[in-house]
This record gives sequence, structure tokens and C-alpha cells, in this order.
Amino acid sequence: MTMLSSNSVDRATFESFYAGQAPWDIGKPQGTVAAVADRVTGPVLDAGCGTGEHALFFAARGHRVTGIDFVEEAIRRARAKAAERGLAVEFLVKDATALGDWGERFASVIDCGLFHCFSNDDRRRYVRGLARVVETGGRLFLMCFSDEEPGAEGPRRVSRQELYDAFADGWEVESVHPTRIEVHPEFTEVKFSEGGPKAWFAVVRRKG
Repeated sequence: MTMLSSNSVDRATFESFYAGQAPWDIGKPQGTVAAVADRVTGPVLDAGCGTGEHALFFAARGHRVTGIDFVEEAIRRARAKAAERGLAVEFLVKDATALGDWGERFASVIDCGLFHCFSNDDRRRYVRGLARVVETGGRLFLMCFSDEEPGAEGPRRVSRQELYDAFADGWEVESVHPTRIEVHPEFTEVKFSEGGPKAWFAVVRRKG
């Protein structure tokens, strides 16, 4: 899969991944996200939640959590995991670029691998919607592919400057650090950097 800046990744592409082993579905939260758990306050939105590992992780820590994804199969699997683990999470089939008309408000948003799926226009729609649903002083914890990851296959690469530019209005980018994305070991269709694709992990605060 090659990601071009003019297009967002479409629903059919994600559905095809869920027909097999989705590379990002590693059966646990990303270590980088788990490491900041003490900074995450509820209620929590997991945007582009996939099969729910991050949402379930924060629910197990006692937070009220909502997970959204526009792929029905991902939400079906997430709900099944929640039932299996006895955790109460609201999982919804919802487009993350259409948050603006939603009445919910969140203190924290987890975006693990969603931001880099958007075209420039959808990225702006997404950030505008986040501005509506994130409480003043609330934080977005965002992990995305870095432009330091070589090659063109897989998700669109994002530069550090693009993150600052995307959140220039009404937000404060508190930090952007390099990290790695853990990929399922059975996914071998694309060869990423040894140790996992290079990524950015950003913490962004909503200003008043």
C-alpha cells in the first residue's frame, strides 16, 4: 500500500487488512502509549481504535473510554474483546473526520496510527473536530509514521514540522519525540526499519 498526500486511506483498504492479520494489531497497546498512561486522564477517546487494545488498556485502569473506528469489523472485534475481558468500553462505528457535530467531550485522546492515514484536507477536518471534542487543557497523545522511515510503502510519512503546523491554531505542541511502532511479526509484506517503523510521538494540549 502506497500512501499519497492527495488521498486518505479508504475504508476498503482497511477492510482488506482486517480480512487477514492487520499489521498494527499486536494484541496489546503500543509500548510508547502504555508508557505515558499516568498522564492520561478520563474520559478518554481512542480515535481510530482498531480492535480496541488501547481503549481496553485505559478502561482497565479505571477510565471511562470511547473507541471509534470507521471499519465495522474492527469494532466488532473490539466489542468481543471487551466482553471477553469484562471491561466496559463504548465502541462506535464513526468517522474520525466527522467529530465536529458530536456532543461528547474528552480530557484525553489517543491517536495511535490514525493521523498519518489522512489527506491534507481530511487532516484539517480531523483537527477541527478534535478542537470541538477535547476539553480545554485536555491532551492528544499522537503516534504517527515519521519522515525518517525510509521507503514509500505503508502509511504516509509525517514530518515534525507538519505536526506543529497541524496544531498551530488553538493548541500547544508540548513535545514531539522519535519512537518506533511495533508491528505484528507475521506481517512481512512491507519491509520496515529493523526494530519497527520510525515514528513520532507527540503530546498536544488544547488551549482555552
